[in-house]
Amino acid sequence: MTRTPPHRWRNRLWVILMCWPLLALAGPDDAAPSGMTERIVWTKSPIAVTLTVGEERLLHFPDSVSAGVPQALTSLLRSQSINGTLYLLANAPFDATRVMVRSEHEGPFYVLDISAQAQDPTIPPRPAMQILVDNPATDDQSLDTTAFSAVHWGYVALTRYAAQQLYAPTRLLAFTPGIVRVPVTQQPIDLVRGGHVEAVPVAAWRAGLHTVTAIRVKNKTQKPLILDPRELRGPWLTATFQHNRLLPAGNEADATAVYLISDRPFDVSL
Repeated sequence: MTRTPPHRWRNRLWVILMCWPLLALAGPDDAAPSGMTERIVWTKSPIAVTLTVGEERLLHFPDSVSAGVPQALTSLLRSQSINGTLYLLANAPFDATRVMVRSEHEGPFYVLDISAQAQDPTIPPRPAMQILVDNPATDDQSLDTTAFSAVHWGYVALTRYAAQQLYAPTRLLAFTPGIVRVPVTQQPIDLVRGGHVEAVPVAAWRAGLHTVTAIRVKNKTQKPLILDPRELRGPWLTATFQHNRLLPAGNEADATAVYLISDRPFDVSL
């Protein structure tokens, strides 16, 4: 039996993906982000962020950030930054205090005026906030700005983008506004129930509120397997397999990729 050269195999995978149906676990295809998100365009004016004591609030940025919490707030405010999302939790009420947030990818410095109020049963939970960067329009009045693109990435487009980054020839890869690569731990994870499949994250990208993560899955048994998205652990919005059938371990086709889209960073969703 003649073995297919590796480069031809990659090309076949790429063609198959473009025709492969999307397996959605929840929500309509290309649905708009949830209405429970407050979007604010950064215009260099301080952004007021009000917290409710005991309720965590999420702030989504275009890329990874780090927050400089003043010493006066260290005992009153818990702040965690993960893959472009800032998680804020107030332990007690406090007045508006200025917090500087720095982009880790040559983006802008953001200025937040954070305050916290006591819980009030008449006030509903505060929505997450998405901070967008308002790029000036070009001379031809193009709408291809980071803020525009970050909101309009659909599930299919985001999945195809991830697959292209893994399998398309380097000459076809180009910078795409509104989407950034985010770090992911490349260690085996318990993703597929049953223990028959080894899963290792390969790469992840973020566009607006959505993160797409590419996972390499490999058959560990001596029997062919059919991959089923219902056997995946985690609250994924969509799951798309490069192939849904794996040959026994040791065969050339004993591994494939699955692309997972989530509304939170991968490590948090899993």
